[in-house]
Amino acid sequence: MKKGKKLYEGKAKIIYATNEKNFVIQHFKDDATAFNNKKRAKIDGKGILNNRISEHILKNLGQVGIKNHLVKRINMREQLIKSVEIVPIEFIVRNIATGSLTNRLGIEDGTVLENPLIEYCYKNDELGDPLVSKEHIFTFNWATKKEIEKIDKYLHRINDFMIGMFRGIGIKLVDFKVEFGRHKSGNKNEIILADEISPDTCRLWDINSEKKLDKDRFRKNLGNVMQAYQDVARRLGILHEESNIRTVKFPKPKAVKIKKNK
Repeated sequence: MKKGKKLYEGKAKIIYATNEKNFVIQHFKDDATAFNNKKRAKIDGKGILNNRISEHILKNLGQVGIKNHLVKRINMREQLIKSVEIVPIEFIVRNIATGSLTNRLGIEDGTVLENPLIEYCYKNDELGDPLVSKEHIFTFNWATKKEIEKIDKYLHRINDFMIGMFRGIGIKLVDFKVEFGRHKSGNKNEIILADEISPDTCRLWDINSEKKLDKDRFRKNLGNVMQAYQDVARRLGILHEESNIRTVKFPKPKAVKIKKNK
């Protein structure tokens, strides 16, 4: 399959055409952005890790019945994916209160929610991706009721699966953001999971230390961004495949010598 012209460039990825209209190539960049692109940087190797982590998660979701756009990873930075018409909504699933939720509602950071909370944001960088209701979605024809019902069911299943997957490697799934799109399947449009699932789109905390292993390290100037992403990949058992990435460990705390009384 031949790589064609650039169709779209976002903050973290580029989409290229192929010689088959139902498939495109998704290229992962090293760009890191936050606060609607107000904070930007380049982190060498981030795109390689996100490509591999997202492939691993989407493959596993596909095996449990979550249809998604992934066809295959074709190199260190690119995936062959199904072409979709993206639903202009970001779907956020929260298990633990943090970030904008605590800022908006004054809820204590780290509060475990009794049930997963689903939020909908209109995809528009100029407006700051505002929070919207289902009534907004239906009124402005961004998606149908049937599509949202299907997406909501998918979101709960994705959340259940990922909570278990990450818990098994010592990580809390705090929250995550996903997108869905309409893929032409025969004469029908089929709703499938699209975009990516990676430390760029999830909040991931170490179960014991609550050390942040996601893009919050960039947002909050915590440092060690690549080390955190590498830690996630290593725990998932996939870092060994990325021979071009230089592994950097978190710095160990200095030992403190205690003098014994004579």
